Amino acid sequence: MDRDAYKQKATIIKAMAHPSRLIIIDALAEGEKCVCELQRLVGSDLSTVSKHLSVMKSAGIVTDRKEGLQVFYRLRVPCVLRFFECVDAVLRANSEEAVRAMRG
Repeated sequence: MDRDAYKQKATIIKAMAHPSRLIIIDALAEGEKCVCELQRLVGSDLSTVSKHLSVMKSAGIVTDRKEGLQVFYRLRVPCVLRFFECVDAVLRANSEEAVRAMRG
């Protein structure tokens, strides 16, 4: 794989690398949501949530559609959720290792 391909992968991973963005991705796993719903879940102002969505849209993680004045977002490729599964597996392994270390 060439260096540009790795840069493209890093861009996608960076676009997910924020707690609010992870909350949004997790929420979109359940299906399409309007920005107002995502704002309530994240607990930030509309402009901040819109910025997060813009970063993820630019990276190709989410896509949107407009209906009147509302904008709805959905995961462009739901397989991104498998990345969550992998991260959860790493967290479990880290936790188990910490427990073993405490036990001596």
